Order: sequence, then C-alpha cells, then structure tokens
Amino acid sequence: MTELNAETKHHARPHQRPGSTSQQMWRYAMAGLSASLVGLGLARFSYTPLIPALIAAKWFSPSDVVYLGAANLAGYLAGALAARAVATRIGAVNALRAMMLLATLSFFASSAPVSFIWFFAWRFLSGLTGGIIMVLAASVILPHTSPARRGIVGGVIFAGVGLGVAASGTLVQLLLQQGLQQSWYGLGALSALLTLASWWNWPAEVKADATPVQLAKHHHASAATRALLVQYGLNAVALVPHMVFIVDFVARGLGQGIAAGSRYWVLYGLGAIVGPLVTGHLGDRSGFGPALRAAFLIEAAAVLLPTVSTAPASLIVSSIVVGGFTPGIVPLVLGRIHELVPHSAEQQRATWSHATTSFALFQATAAYGFSWIYAQTGGDYLVLFGLGGGAAVLALAIDLVLALTTRKA
Repeated sequence: MTELNAETKHHARPHQRPGSTSQQMWRYAMAGLSASLVGLGLARFSYTPLIPALIAAKWFSPSDVVYLGAANLAGYLAGALAARAVATRIGAVNALRAMMLLATLSFFASSAPVSFIWFFAWRFLSGLTGGIIMVLAASVILPHTSPARRGIVGGVIFAGVGLGVAASGTLVQLLLQQGLQQSWYGLGALSALLTLASWWNWPAEVKADATPVQLAKHHHASAATRALLVQYGLNAVALVPHMVFIVDFVARGLGQGIAAGSRYWVLYGLGAIVGPLVTGHLGDRSGFGPALRAAFLIEAAAVLLPTVSTAPASLIVSSIVVGGFTPGIVPLVLGRIHELVPHSAEQQRATWSHATTSFALFQATAAYGFSWIYAQTGGDYLVLFGLGGGAAVLALAIDLVLALTTRKA
C-alpha cells in the first residue's frame, strides 16, 4: 500500500475508536468459533456419543451406525472439494451462513429413523457443511488478523470443535433422558441459536490479491508444501479411531456402559477446547514447523496408548491428548502454510483448500477402511488404534526425512 493510499484509508475512518480493530478481530473470531461449533463440533461429533443409543433403540444395526458415521466424513470430503466453488458463486460469508443453516436442518431431519438412505443422506449433508466451513471460515477471518496473532485467532476459531465435542458429551446425555428424538431436537435448537447469534458478526470479504489466476494455477508447490499435504492427511487417519470408536470402545468393547463411554468423550472434548488455543500460541511463539513436529510425536504416543493399557489413567490421557490435537493440528497447519507460502494470500487459500481436501480424503478412506476392518476382525478396536498410531508415526518420519534432506542440500 502506498503512503497516499494509507493516508486515504486513514481519513476514510476518522471516527474509529482505539482498540476497535482488536474488538472486531475477536468478534470475527467468535463468529468463526460458532461456525466450527455448529458445522464440526455438533454436526459431526455429536453423533459419536449417540451411537450406542441408536443401537439400543434399534434404529440401526451396529454395522449400519458405523457406516452412517463414515457418511459424515465422506460429506466432509465433498464439502472440502466444493468449498471454493461455492464461495466463488455466492460469496464466502453467504456460504458460511448457508452451511450453518443446513447443519441445523440436518439435526431436525435426523430426529426420526425414516430409512437408512434418508439418514445416510443427512449425515452426508452434515459432513458437507463441516468441510465447507473448515475451508472458508479461517480464510474469511485471518486476513483481518495481524500475523503475530494468527495462531491464537486460528485456535479460537477451531476451539468451537472442542466446545461441540464437550457439549455433545454432556448435553446429549441430558437430552437422552428425554428420548433419542428429543436429543436431535435439542441439538437442532442449539445450532439454530448459534447461527442466529453469529449471523451479523462476519467480516467483509477481502478481495483476492493481484496475483493473476493463471500464475496461481501454474504455481508449483515446494517439496515441503507437498509433504505437508500428505502429513495432514496421515494425521486425519490417526484421529479416526478416537473420533469414531472411542465411546463405543469403552461402552461395549470394555463393557463399561454408555455413561462411562460418554465421560471419556467429555474428556476428549475438554482436550479439544484447549488444544487449538495451546497449539496456536506455541506456533506463534516457537514457529509452526517445530510445533508441528512435536505435535506428531505426542499425538502418535497418545493414539497408541490404549494398545498398551486400558487402565482408566491411560484412557484419560489418551482421550484428552488426542482430543486436543483433533482441532489443535489445524492452526499449526494453517500457520505452516503461511510460512511456506508467505507472499500470496491467494496461494495460501488454495494451499489450505488442498490441505483440507487431503485431510478429508484420508479421513473418509480411513473411516470406511477401519469400518471394514472392525467388521472383519469381529470388533477388534485395538487394531484400529494401532493403525492410527502408525499413521502419526509415518507423518513424523516424513517430516524428519525432509528436514535431513534439506540440511544435506
């Protein structure tokens, strides 16, 4: 921006109060938090503690509910792929509002077991809302955020995932006392309130930078960027065992009941609330590359922990830590993208879209693959935790090999 432009911009807002920019930034962040809470925290994660209840009420068979859970992940992949096209057509902010409305509708539509296909379609659509929100929310808000605060603001946005997990683990149990149908109604009502509360708090969209579209299309990603896309996908595989199976593992696999399984889900949610705030802060302080490497190491150990011990203390640590990295990995990857692609906002948005697509593709594949393995092994949950931990180890290995190769070069 030239001095003349800066001066013009300054005089265009003569009545701006001191601190108002910071207040706006946090207001935008809260809108992003509400979106991630609805489209990811509730639309996806509230289903996990409902799985045992769906089976007990004979709405669906145990194998059916697992595939219905995977339908949400397939929808997430579709949303990640479609997000930029939807934003181009109707605007990113309008797309975010529309997805929150669609997620709300999906709760009410799921309140009766009309058929497997009906339920599958709405689980798919609820996943689609999450994929679109994941791609667009940060790209709408972060241009209004100073570089020094991008980690923590990203953490606030995606803390909504953890709030949704914690709310689903506590609220769902209270609602289930009224009935399974009432649980879906309650989640729909909460989603509607959050959608209304955030409706006018989104920022104005920032126009794309002056980089020509043709140049963006022919941009060749660096080896580090390509590796990051694969690592983010492997991280998605690592999260699937806890994300889909942890409540059922405790409730039926260990025979401790739905209430016990839900308690671990609450711990998972508490970790998910704190996780992105901690990782975002660490990324701002130490750099996102080193923070991401440490995240892969800690996450691998936490995912593998149930294969070593199913004692309460082990399951508590595993649930909290993996819960923390479920949304906590997001501000780290976002920050790392800004480090690797520092000079083009358009390329940053494109790379983040590709990263989200990679995450969704690996996650959906793992969800269906793990569902098949679960059925073939007669419900052997520990195999799933072992495979998930192996994926995190592989992500770490790629990072270390790339670092060694770069040093030798």
